[in-house]
Amino acid sequence: MGTYFCFMAEDLILICSTDKKEQYESLIPQISALITGEDDLIANLANICSALKEQFGWFWVGFYLVKQGELVLGPFQGPVACTRIAKGKGVCGAAWEQAQTLVVPDVDAFPGHIACSSLSRSEIVVPLFNHDEVAGVLDVDSELLDHFDATDAYYLEQIVKLVAL
Repeated sequence: MGTYFCFMAEDLILICSTDKKEQYESLIPQISALITGEDDLIANLANICSALKEQFGWFWVGFYLVKQGELVLGPFQGPVACTRIAKGKGVCGAAWEQAQTLVVPDVDAFPGHIACSSLSRSEIVVPLFNHDEVAGVLDVDSELLDHFDATDAYYLEQIVKLVAL
């Protein structure tokens, strides 16, 4: 299947393709342009969530930020979410504690999974770094099992690196 442009959401050009790599490679320069010159972290995180949700249609996309020793809900797109997550708890807390991206094909099989929504079936969490410390995480949930893979991990890590802390 070839690539074609679906529509433009303000200054965001979304492409319809079955190739995730192609979708990310189209979206990343647009996200970079969208947040370049904007110093407000919350505004940038909100626009990143929106761009990802628009392009991929995932169930939930959002950021949790480290505040006073716990992850606190930040900008997101999707249903109401858990507000606070302890270090080491659930997928988000584990990614924070381990300072690494976690891809979970089946959240029900993840020990200690926090079910903010029973509709979430798979998840990927990518740490957001401030120098060598985790300052937050990007959390993405899907209603489908085994939805995320190494391609998602690679490109979401590139997107998170665009955010200057």
